[in-house]
Amino acid sequence: MQDNLIFGADASSYRASEPLPSWQRQLSQAIRDPAELCRRLELPDTWEVGASAGHALFETCVPEAFLRRMSPNQPDDPLLRQVLPLGDETLQTPGYINDPLDEAHQRPARGVIHKYAGRALLIASPNCAVNCRYCFRRHFPYADNSPSRAQWQEAFDYLQADASIREVILSGGDPLAANDRHLAWLVTQLEQIPHLKRLRIHSRLPIVIPDRVDQPLLDWLEATRLQTVMVLHVNHANEIDQTVHQACQRLQGAGVTLLNQSVLLRGVNDSTQALAALSERLFDAGVLPYYLHVLDPVQGAAHFNVPDAEARQLIIALRDELPGFLMPRLVREIPGEASKTPLV
Repeated sequence: MQDNLIFGADASSYRASEPLPSWQRQLSQAIRDPAELCRRLELPDTWEVGASAGHALFETCVPEAFLRRMSPNQPDDPLLRQVLPLGDETLQTPGYINDPLDEAHQRPARGVIHKYAGRALLIASPNCAVNCRYCFRRHFPYADNSPSRAQWQEAFDYLQADASIREVILSGGDPLAANDRHLAWLVTQLEQIPHLKRLRIHSRLPIVIPDRVDQPLLDWLEATRLQTVMVLHVNHANEIDQTVHQACQRLQGAGVTLLNQSVLLRGVNDSTQALAALSERLFDAGVLPYYLHVLDPVQGAAHFNVPDAEARQLIIALRDELPGFLMPRLVREIPGEASKTPLV
């Protein structure tokens, strides 16, 4: 994650005389000191050593709105486990690498990742509102894939030249870490490519800072001709409080289809009870479960791994608890394959 935390992908579109929106103020005030995170959650001093070691490899970033959903003096809190740096991240684990999805060889233009037929992904922002410790892009070279406005033309030309691409996915980082003026401009350029039908946005920001779903965001979402889908990223039911529920309602009111993808994480959601509660809470908020990913083998995250055999048993047991429309699909992403690979 780069240092341009407040302004997103295009700092030039921000006017210094304008007050910062609430979500940008909250992002600028996020906890970035691992020792402060430990103190705020009332963890024993012994946790600070490991937190500092993990932070040195991948910086800490936790917004206040997300912190408030954690329980103090609980090192195993499922939300805290997702964001607390650990000494385990420094261990070298065989098979865990910096680029587990081989994205270095799937970037045909600056800011573009093209893995699958019919859709292409744009790195709309190098920044995130929260640094999840299991992130498969924790080593991603964002400095080489964060176009300026002038450089975006290369991406637009690539999309224009391939009429098989029907859907563009805004990703990052987190695309909603960019400001709305820039995002509205970006979507306007995409709308001019006639064969594009859908806009998909992958974001954690409506979860960790629900105030991100403000009127400027809703304005450009409602205005686009593209059918819009937002894939949220929630791993545990405790992440969804009333503020998140309200943010999801605002997105639905703007005509956005809401899906969720999770990662199966040791100590976070590796039980049928946790997964069932997550699906139920998602549906209460108007969000359909979509994917449950097994862990991508990124260096620094091996302590989150749940073996495939255990993951399959969890899904089999989950089918006894939930109706089919609340069942996420258990998948693995394998570099070079034409799609996600189902594991059950």
